[in-house]
Amino acid sequence: MNQAVKVGVFATLVLILLAYFILRIEDLNPFQPEGRRVDAVFDSVAGLDDRSAVRVAGVRVGRVDGISLDGAQARVHLLLEEPVALTDQAFARIANLGLLGDKYVELVPGPGAQPLADGVVIPGTTPPGFDDAMVKLNQVADSIVGLTGPLGDSITGRGEETSLSRLISNLEATSEQIRLLVEANREQLSGTIRNFESVSATLAAELPRLATQMEALLGQVQAVVAENRGAVSQSTANVAELTEELKGPVQDLKEISGRLARGEGSIGKLLTSDEAHDELVSTLGAVQTGVEKLSDTLGRVQRLRLDIDMQGWALANGGNGYGSFGGTLLPSEDSRRMYRFGVVQTPRGDLRTKTQTVTTTAPDGSVGTTTVETLTEEDTKVLSALVGYRLDGGTRLWTGLIESDFGVQVEQPFLKDRLWLDLQAFNFNREQNRSPHLRLSGRWFLNDNLYVVGGYDDPLEGEYDSLFVGGGIRWTDDDLKYLLGSVPTGGL
Repeated sequence: MNQAVKVGVFATLVLILLAYFILRIEDLNPFQPEGRRVDAVFDSVAGLDDRSAVRVAGVRVGRVDGISLDGAQARVHLLLEEPVALTDQAFARIANLGLLGDKYVELVPGPGAQPLADGVVIPGTTPPGFDDAMVKLNQVADSIVGLTGPLGDSITGRGEETSLSRLISNLEATSEQIRLLVEANREQLSGTIRNFESVSATLAAELPRLATQMEALLGQVQAVVAENRGAVSQSTANVAELTEELKGPVQDLKEISGRLARGEGSIGKLLTSDEAHDELVSTLGAVQTGVEKLSDTLGRVQRLRLDIDMQGWALANGGNGYGSFGGTLLPSEDSRRMYRFGVVQTPRGDLRTKTQTVTTTAPDGSVGTTTVETLTEEDTKVLSALVGYRLDGGTRLWTGLIESDFGVQVEQPFLKDRLWLDLQAFNFNREQNRSPHLRLSGRWFLNDNLYVVGGYDDPLEGEYDSLFVGGGIRWTDDDLKYLLGSVPTGGL
């Protein structure tokens, strides 16, 4: 094949790929309907970003396509990429993906039967934030202060007349009336006392008989006590020991309460000093901020996902082998950024031109030099390190080092991620004006871990182009957690 034709074919492929990447990155699809547009208004959209997800029952159905100010409210423009049946009672709310997750718009279709007309603005609700909760707490504190102030004034008799002060006055009047009632019925009370005296005389006559019965009962009690004297003595000793042990803690509590009342120590200062209270509130605020930052950091670490991959295949032209071991790191399940790294054993290595100068001496004694250029293969063990971006639809774009040379890579899944097609282009500055190294491959997953691989390597170079076939194994993040969790931790 002519070198110019090869370069032209490669340039055409690069332009096609560049156009495809631009359409995917900008989320443009001229062959797909634009989708339905709906507007929603909120009192506040703090934390909601443009192009955030729009979900129904947690399922992504579209994205935010712009946020504008509509008077004193925020108008959010929603682009629904999936058909959603909205009714005239539909509404929207701003929700979080977990405690520390990104914010998104949750659409609730509503229980109504009438479909939502075009151009109707959906009402939106915003969950209360931390500042709203603090305002409510301050209102409760003000209410308590407002209640305790009049109560103290009513008890001490200060301030204006209130319901409580009137109640105290009524109690005083009632007690005076009871005293007057007793004065007016003194004779009746005297008769009642005489009745009590008569009852006392009767008891005096009956007391000897009652005393005899009580004596018999006490005898029985003494017999029971004598039989259980050991147990009673032990119980008494235990009570005495417990009482002795409690003397120390009680004395400590008295001393602590006295120090608190005098304002000694940190807690005493906090109870008696407004300045110490303000410093404590400030410190708790700083601690809360630190805890929130720590929780955010831990949440990001827990959302990391790592997949390990190992594969090998053989070239049909020459029977050389190829092997690689590496991993793919995702910051989170919803993240579009990805990172890939690996170690590769290549079948031919990197071509390098070595120039050697040979000095020769002729029979007549003259000295001459000859320059010899040789093409050698070096660095059969190379590294790959790529940064990727995931587009809608599963397409992955990569750029970075491929087998220790700059390159780009495109991956596209099909059939629910069971089939992956892969195009790599790297080593654009090859020796002896050779064409860039291209590799077309496909992977078919037999299950979640095992797959077969095959394709066409270096098609632009007739000297090196070859079909290849092989297989590989992939361990997902869940597989690694299971394997690490099953490793024994005990000793022999």
